[in-house]
Amino acid sequence: MHISEHEPISVVIVNHNAGLLLAECILTTLKQAQQVIVVDNASSDSSLSTLDAKLPEENRLHIIRLNNNVGFAAGCNVGLAASTQPYILFLNPDCILGTDSLQRMVQVMESDPRIGMVGGYLINPDGSEQGGGRRAIPTPWRAFVRAFGLYRLEKYWPQLFFDFHLNKQPLPQAPIEVEAISGALMLVRREAINDVGAWDEHYFLHCEDLDWCMRFKQKSWKIVFVPDAPVTHFQGTCSRSRPFFVAWHKHKGMVRFYRKFFHQQYPRVLMGLIAFGIWFRFCVTVIFYMGSNGYKMLKLGHE
Repeated sequence: MHISEHEPISVVIVNHNAGLLLAECILTTLKQAQQVIVVDNASSDSSLSTLDAKLPEENRLHIIRLNNNVGFAAGCNVGLAASTQPYILFLNPDCILGTDSLQRMVQVMESDPRIGMVGGYLINPDGSEQGGGRRAIPTPWRAFVRAFGLYRLEKYWPQLFFDFHLNKQPLPQAPIEVEAISGALMLVRREAINDVGAWDEHYFLHCEDLDWCMRFKQKSWKIVFVPDAPVTHFQGTCSRSRPFFVAWHKHKGMVRFYRKFFHQQYPRVLMGLIAFGIWFRFCVTVIFYMGSNGYKMLKLGHE
């Protein structure tokens, strides 16, 4: 067991209007990690002033204030450049670490020198497991299966109609190797980053974590999910105020991801259909949101 008051970890938190959760996230993180770096993407809320008030003189906390929002991947790279420890934890500001979760993740990381990335057990505030904490890579075929509900046939043909959301499966009793984890919580070995390279800054928001997982696998680094390292994730805290902006970059990231990693494996016509499907999904998402938002405003007007 790794015994240390503070784990040899630089925690990188990219913040953009996370509100009161940012301070709560950092207070729990400082109890476990050696260094905490906040990269602020030009927040306009009170998250930084609240943080300054609660932690006015904390020498293990470093705040980097950016003049404009450079995106999640670029923000992570800014924090990475300022990090000093052998392990780097990329953590969303709306995540609250469980007691000793980092110690358990480091213990798993140190059990095998080929483990390059470790993820914990992401849970919702109600205690249920969150999707994305453990998953398979959503290849074009798997995405097709998911989009058209064919994953319901998995119990008959598990290899063909595989659902990449592994949180639907029973929670494993021990750490298990997976294809991908969530960018909300990634403990990464510095040696692996030096081998694989930094985050791809062509992604602004979403899919950059899948990109990194793909590149780690290409370099034969193991990615491990740790079921007994709980972390509560208040998902969507930073993105709730700008749903269209987030949806645009999410779908744009998906198109980049599929073109980058699968254009040589799949026919051009199929890749074109995939791109069309992604943008069609974006349009449906926008229409659905506008419709539901309009209905809420209409309902409020009659109350």
